[in-house]
Amino acid sequence: MSSNLLLPDESSSQTLRRRLLAIAGTIILVATYLTLIITQPMGIVEGLGQGVALGTFAAYLAAAVLLLLAVLPDLPVSTLTLIPVALALNIILGQFVGSVMIPLYIDSIGTVIVGFLAGRRAGAATGVLSTLVWSLFAPTVLPFAAGAALVGFLAGTAARFGALRRIYLTPVAGLVAGVLVGVVSSPVATFVYGGTSGVGTGALVAAFSSMGDSLLSAVTKQALISDPGDKAVVFLVAALLVYALPKRLSGSFAFVRRYRVLGKRVSK
Repeated sequence: MSSNLLLPDESSSQTLRRRLLAIAGTIILVATYLTLIITQPMGIVEGLGQGVALGTFAAYLAAAVLLLLAVLPDLPVSTLTLIPVALALNIILGQFVGSVMIPLYIDSIGTVIVGFLAGRRAGAATGVLSTLVWSLFAPTVLPFAAGAALVGFLAGTAARFGALRRIYLTPVAGLVAGVLVGVVSSPVATFVYGGTSGVGTGALVAAFSSMGDSLLSAVTKQALISDPGDKAVVFLVAALLVYALPKRLSGSFAFVRRYRVLGKRVSK
């Protein structure tokens, strides 16, 4: 009986603690992102042998850990199993598409799936972790961790407000997310990475630059062309994969049940 009387206070305390962890993780993410843009550090894309790259990696890792700790109590075992699969999916697809003449990325399907199933914080943490793992053998992606986190956050937000209940809403949500992510990623691509992040996207930047645009203007235009289309495709593919999951599996996610992410498609 006494233990039951303590439950409300314990629940409030745990909720507050998790919110504080999420806020701390978000602050570290934003602060690291702004620091990269303002300082424009040299050597950031030369690997963890450089102090600035190691510091950036450590800051983003701390943010990802704090976000995961904030959401961990809500994550079923299936999510903890899903995150490594999502990381591998992001890296394999992103590495392949980045080497061909396609002005897209397709490197966030795994992040979006986690956001759809487990919510904003889990999606954001997955985006950051994916970038960190990828940066171990492709250091040039490290500065884009904040943008990857934003993708996961926006995926969770879209799912929370019903974007998966109608299939035609999903790519629309992706288009909106792509505009926001493009705006956030453009300064990083410009000031840290010199404006190119893949064969196809780099070709667009070069084309705009040849027309007389400044580097920032060229990168921003490229991002506003590539990112909305990329995220529309990614959100749609991720939604189809979520729809294909067994109802028992998708229904095991508290986030899916709480916000009726799939409407009447699932029930526990």
